Amino acid sequence: MPEPYDVITMGRIGVDLYPLDIGVPLARVETFGKFLGGSPTNVAVAAARLGRRTAVITRTGRDAFGEYLHQELRGFGVDDRWVTEVEEYPTPVTFCEIFPPDDFPLHFYRQPKAPDLEIHPPELDLDAVRDAQIFWMTGTGLSAEPSRAATLAALQARSASARSGSARTESPAPEFRTATVFDLDWRPMFWDGGDHSSVAPARYREALAHATVAVGNIDECEIATGEREPHAAARALLAAGVELAVVKQGPKGVLAVHRDGSTADVEPLPVEVVNGLGAGDAFGGALCHGLLAGWDIARIMRYANAAGAIVASRIACSSAMPFPDEVERALAEGAVTEAIAAGPSGAAS
Repeated sequence: MPEPYDVITMGRIGVDLYPLDIGVPLARVETFGKFLGGSPTNVAVAAARLGRRTAVITRTGRDAFGEYLHQELRGFGVDDRWVTEVEEYPTPVTFCEIFPPDDFPLHFYRQPKAPDLEIHPPELDLDAVRDAQIFWMTGTGLSAEPSRAATLAALQARSASARSGSARTESPAPEFRTATVFDLDWRPMFWDGGDHSSVAPARYREALAHATVAVGNIDECEIATGEREPHAAARALLAAGVELAVVKQGPKGVLAVHRDGSTADVEPLPVEVVNGLGAGDAFGGALCHGLLAGWDIARIMRYANAAGAIVASRIACSSAMPFPDEVERALAEGAVTEAIAAGPSGAAS
């Protein structure tokens, strides 16, 4: 049997086309950079950059952009064996505009349907999902069928395995299975009804019952729980079934509350923001890394904050994910300096 993965993520993938002209409206941008994108895919990249063995479950179109994404995944050290093609739909493309420090509009091209929403339950390698130390899924995966059924099948396999102590005789001991993470990932444009979707809260609650960790910003927590106050949102997430609730508060930092009563309220690391997109994915990859390392929640949150801040100091997302020495340097210096933002090559990523 193959060695279990440290992290398996599931969900969105696409090509990000980011302007190389900062502070310019999309209609006037002349040059773009092309990057691997999609939140759960970026989380897998971020964890791989930190030395973890990762894979992603997703789908692309049968086209040149799909080939590009396979190439990038392999280059980042992410296993692409469960990245399959869909004949009917093109690989999604996402454009963004960059207006630092806090305005980064996204323009998704996922019509008539994105291939990553065409993941079918029978296609899942549930043994690998059960055995992974961390399984990471997102709210977007619940927005349409058959992705919703597949996501719930994976979650149910994880929770059933945890209840039984071992899914199969070959499975690792339960203590090595660290977390089932629900990235709340609220993208209203992917849901019928948008911000007023009547089905999203119920689908979020259904998934929370199988997760052990929930991660989201204030808006995402409100969709999942109806609460916007950070501590109330964290308590509601714990009541919904998770063991660790992580509430991201942007410039106010991050709040983490564990079922055992431990709490961490961590301020953000100072950074000159270039592009805030992808910072949350770097945070997610670093969160996985810290959970796997067995750190206390305060240390995990500080490390994840630093990883996110580094990506916010760079234009790209996937290729901007930091290496361990960069995160440690930012923590030691107490800020993301220009030298750290420039990256190992000496040029901004």
